[in-house]
Amino acid sequence: MRSSCSGFFLLLVIFFTGCGPVQPASEEVSSVDSTGFYMEELNQAIADDDRNPDLYNERANLFLLELEFNRALKDINKAISLNDKNPDYYITLSDIQLLMGHTENCLTALNRASALDPDSQEARLKLAKLYIILHNYTETFRVINELIARDDYNPRAYFLRAIANLETGDTARAVGDLMKAVDQDQQFYDAYMQLGGLFSLRNDPLAEGYFINALRVRPDNKEALYLLGMYYQNTEQFENALQTYQRLYTTSPGFRNAPYNKGYIYLVYLTDFPMAIDAFTEAIRIDSGYADAFFNRGYAYELNGQPDLAYDDYKTTLKLDVNNPRAIAGLNRLDQAGYVR
Repeated sequence: MRSSCSGFFLLLVIFFTGCGPVQPASEEVSSVDSTGFYMEELNQAIADDDRNPDLYNERANLFLLELEFNRALKDINKAISLNDKNPDYYITLSDIQLLMGHTENCLTALNRASALDPDSQEARLKLAKLYIILHNYTETFRVINELIARDDYNPRAYFLRAIANLETGDTARAVGDLMKAVDQDQQFYDAYMQLGGLFSLRNDPLAEGYFINALRVRPDNKEALYLLGMYYQNTEQFENALQTYQRLYTTSPGFRNAPYNKGYIYLVYLTDFPMAIDAFTEAIRIDSGYADAFFNRGYAYELNGQPDLAYDDYKTTLKLDVNNPRAIAGLNRLDQAGYVR
């Protein structure tokens, strides 16, 4: 088992080795919110009042959400040229510079924002996040501890300190900070997900409650459903896992891992080969280039006494993933069993 962190989420992956079926799938889930629906109105507002820096700042943030970095940078620089005393503009600039990979420029912008408004919590939180990215944990803890000393009620500060604690290997303190974060903010989705992921690593029953709380905040969220399903699967609560994957498939019908993981459970744990075949077939319908699904369906066909269909799927696996060792082993097993095409 291993874990990886993306956008501060712990994504759990199990790697299955040997000649049998490959591991349950893991895909990061991302969503992009469209913000262009009122860009035209904002463009018109700027045309009518081209000396208003707030309008340029607002449009810069829209461009940033659409990953139009150069256009965002042009607009925020225009805003600053019109008013270089507004700390919010430097915070926007820091966001742009960070996403462009210019960490030194980001740090300069945040320091400028803090100098203009020493009480700016937003600037300090972003500074702490930047130090985490730079792996400067001494400065991370300094900034966060100063924030908490000023005001103990600061769930985002506790969350960032938890991430820093995780990255420096202090899981116990990280859990404590995450619990503090959700105690202060019971809508803190990211903190619930981190707690669910951490407790899932040791198959702790507490993981279920944290993922369910994450789903309370964001109903039918793909990531939360997937990781909850994986928790149930890893703790051999197969009926709960199947129900969770079915809910995931119903709410996100294009998410191939939902039927794939159902197929894996039917194949490996429940040895219901016809149900496994149906589930892998659905995953293939969603993604016709899904080599793992073709292999596992072939393996299910083989175990179900359908060598001709197993042969076809193993061959397709090799077309999609040349020299796939499991597909080669499958064809060798069919050959040794006397199956002749």
